[in-house]
Amino acid sequence: MTNPNIYDMVILGGGLVGASLASALRATSLRIAVIEAAPWFTKHRPPSYDDRVLVLSYSSQRIFTGIGIWEQIVPAATPIQQIHVSDQGHFGFTRLKNQDLGTSALGHVVTALHLGQVLQATLNTSSIEIWAPAQVVQIQYNNQLITVTVNQNEQTQTLSTRLLVIADGGRSPVRQQLGITSHEVDYQQTAIIAHVTPSSPHQQVAYERFTASGPLALLPLPDNHCSLVWTKTPAQAKTIMAWNDSAFLSALQQEFGWRLGQFRHVGQRHAYPLRLVRAQPLTRSRAVVIGNAAHTLHPVAGQGLNLGLRDVASLVETVVNSWQNGEDIGSATTLQRYVAWQQPDHQRLINLTDQLINVFANTLPPLVVLRNLGLLMIDSLPPLKKQFVRQMAGMKSYPSRLVRGLPRV
Repeated sequence: MTNPNIYDMVILGGGLVGASLASALRATSLRIAVIEAAPWFTKHRPPSYDDRVLVLSYSSQRIFTGIGIWEQIVPAATPIQQIHVSDQGHFGFTRLKNQDLGTSALGHVVTALHLGQVLQATLNTSSIEIWAPAQVVQIQYNNQLITVTVNQNEQTQTLSTRLLVIADGGRSPVRQQLGITSHEVDYQQTAIIAHVTPSSPHQQVAYERFTASGPLALLPLPDNHCSLVWTKTPAQAKTIMAWNDSAFLSALQQEFGWRLGQFRHVGQRHAYPLRLVRAQPLTRSRAVVIGNAAHTLHPVAGQGLNLGLRDVASLVETVVNSWQNGEDIGSATTLQRYVAWQQPDHQRLINLTDQLINVFANTLPPLVVLRNLGLLMIDSLPPLKKQFVRQMAGMKSYPSRLVRGLPRV
């Protein structure tokens, strides 16, 4: 008789990465529970002007296709047909187009609200158990299992699992409990996030402009709105956040220019300090960290969630392989296979985003000239541009079935 408190997998964190992992495994006979600190069942509402948005790369589109939910995501997603990259005040620029990747779009912009609603609806009709809102009280190892003590509705219960997946965010308390070290780098930058509306059509073009204080990105949204990520020093950000809308739009206009006409409206503003967080090692006995709990990146090029989804794809591949072969899905062999597949992807992307910030922050004239020549070289050499676009699209990661757009089970 099956012990009702023993699970094959317990996922700590029901956010976008944790919910994607559970959704990808919903067709298996594995017994899976998701423990989420926030309330789970939320009333569905239409998106608003100020909803947080995300960039889904082409590899993420394929992953969601393999999971079987892309058709529910795409109706509310805005395709990116082109990305215009420039260095403010200098001659270098690069234009990346969907034809460079050989696809209908380089990526898609979607609200976190819509993506979360699709994932919740998917799990609500599955056999996955959702514990929410619930708090993890204690974690212990016990007879080849990990026991998780959970407080839900002021009652304490215990769950034992063969594999614990930690997907509870960049400040993961569970990661710390398990003794997994996080290495952090403070970029001394703050990202100001807001929606703005320009007077000229964005034509599904995304912009990444490197400025003296950090990158400024504009992403296309429906109804000709744009999502803004404006990087400033902490002191500058504090000043800018205190401005009225008119002063804010005027400063943004001066920094970005008139390529999209006049900025006419700005929504709610939010400010987030930027840092690089990297967990080492990625595993402990019967436990693995994924998503932001494993790596929190600078938002340049919008790679954070996409790397987390590739974590999901690689973990699903190795877990299903072990499960189908009658092996222990929480064994050291299974987890070592995951690390071997996914750690190179982490290293490439962390190095790329970190180097972009450091190179474009440097004001030495020789380096300024070299980086602008580099932008022009990427723009003018199709083979080089194709390789760069494939890297940003996540197509150089481990070729799991989900990354290839195929269902794993």
